[in-house]
Amino acid sequence: MGGDLPEADGLLVIDKPRGPSSHQVTAWVGELLDRHVGHAGTLDPGVSGVLVVMTGKAARLAPILLAEEKEYVCALRTHGEVSMDEMIGVTSQFTGRIYQRPPRKSAVARNLRIRTVHAMDLLDASGRIFLLRIRCDAGTYIRSLCHHMGLVLGTGAHMEELRRTRSGDFGEKEAVTLQQLADAVALAREGTDSPLMAMIRPPIHGLRSVPRVTVRDTAVDAICHGAGLAVPGIVTYDEFSRGATVALLTSTGELIGLGTALVSSKEVAGIRHGLVIAPRSVFMEPGTYSRGWKKKSEGAPATHTK
Repeated sequence: MGGDLPEADGLLVIDKPRGPSSHQVTAWVGELLDRHVGHAGTLDPGVSGVLVVMTGKAARLAPILLAEEKEYVCALRTHGEVSMDEMIGVTSQFTGRIYQRPPRKSAVARNLRIRTVHAMDLLDASGRIFLLRIRCDAGTYIRSLCHHMGLVLGTGAHMEELRRTRSGDFGEKEAVTLQQLADAVALAREGTDSPLMAMIRPPIHGLRSVPRVTVRDTAVDAICHGAGLAVPGIVTYDEFSRGATVALLTSTGELIGLGTALVSSKEVAGIRHGLVIAPRSVFMEPGTYSRGWKKKSEGAPATHTK
């Protein structure tokens, strides 16, 4: 049977192979780690590449990671002869805001949606196959994009092959295969867990694009118990807007949890009383930091003010 695995909440960057679905790959990771898991962005069975799998409490980051930009390398096959210049012209036409309707086989409602293609580069060409690198919003259908480009070219076109090379801040160079993960798990069960722990990235690594608020040590435990954060409990903060999701960190950079900004960062300096951040999802266990607050009653903890 082997020994127990370390209970690590974090992010695994998996190099999904062609064949299984994202759900199947994620389920295999969960079975290997014996942990609750989720993934940050579906890949069709025939598509390979970066699949971010969240373990334990890190699964709460799903709404943020699912919305991150994605990057793909796509082999597009035209149904007629197309020059390099013609293809470059079409890629420029499809860079920016585009309208898409999910394919008929999609699991979501087929409502017209707007997505942004941030960049599309022609990397290579061979005959009727063109290799494209596409950086786009989450939820962009590359198969539909190829079809529409073919219509504009006048020849027709389809997606021959697709690989996701980046999901948010995580690239394919950081990805590990299922076999590499299984080998690391086997070593961990034998008592050598360093290879496995090197693969599991702390949840904070998935929040590089999220504004950060550093919390005073004496306010940390109150947040862990569900209290809101007032100005006296804040040490430093990035710019954020009212209603934005912010990452709450300790002075040493540990992730306490996520919160919702009740005011904008521009308003913080002028506030003396009242809450600034409402906690939304807490990762740190109560008691990790010394209690620096007092209860107003025997009920819920009071908001930190000192």
